Amino acid sequence: MSNIVFDIGGVLADFKVKEFLLAKGFDGNMIRRILKASVMSPYWEQFERGELTEEETLKRFESLDPEISEELRTAFSDIKGMLEPRDFAVPLVNELKTAGHGVYYLSNYSKKAFDECPESVDFIKYTDGGLLSFRVGLTKPDPKMYRLFLREFHLNAADCIFIDDTEKNVKMAEELGFQGILFTGYDELRDRLGMQ
Repeated sequence: MSNIVFDIGGVLADFKVKEFLLAKGFDGNMIRRILKASVMSPYWEQFERGELTEEETLKRFESLDPEISEELRTAFSDIKGMLEPRDFAVPLVNELKTAGHGVYYLSNYSKKAFDECPESVDFIKYTDGGLLSFRVGLTKPDPKMYRLFLREFHLNAADCIFIDDTEKNVKMAEELGFQGILFTGYDELRDRLGMQ
C-alpha cells in the first residue's frame, strides 16, 4: 500500500489568478505588474506561512510597485474565486482510499485562501490528513515541512508518493526519499499511479 500525498493549488484545486484578475477588470500589462509585486515576490511565501498579516502583506506588495497600490488592494481585498475546486478532486481521493491507499495533502496555502475559497479544499474531509503552510509556519520546498509531515502522520518517505505541479517541490521530496510525480494533468496522473 502506498500513501498518496497531494499538493493542492495547481493539482486538486485550480489556481486561477490570471483569470481572477481579468474578471476584476485588469488588462494584461496591469496583471503582469500585479503578479510581479505579489505572487512572484518573496512576500507571498511569507504570507502563506502566516508570518505576515494581510495588511502587512499588502504594504510589502505596495513597496515593490507603489504606483499600483490601489490596484493591489483591489486585487487582493477579496480573493474568492482565485482558487476553485477541480471536478476530479473528491472522486479521485475517494477512489484512491477505496483502493486501500492513505491519502494526504501537503500544501502552501494562506489562511486567506483557506477562509475565502473554502470550496477549493472540500476534498480535505475525505483524506487522512495533511499540513497547510499557514498552520505550520513552513512552506515547500523547505525540507522541514516534509519532515514535519512524516513525523506528524508516522509515515516513511519510501512509502509515499508526492504529487505537485512545481518541479522544485517534487525534487525536494525525492531527495528526502519520497517517490515524486510532477503533475501535468489528470489523465497523465492516473497513468503514473497505475489507475485504469
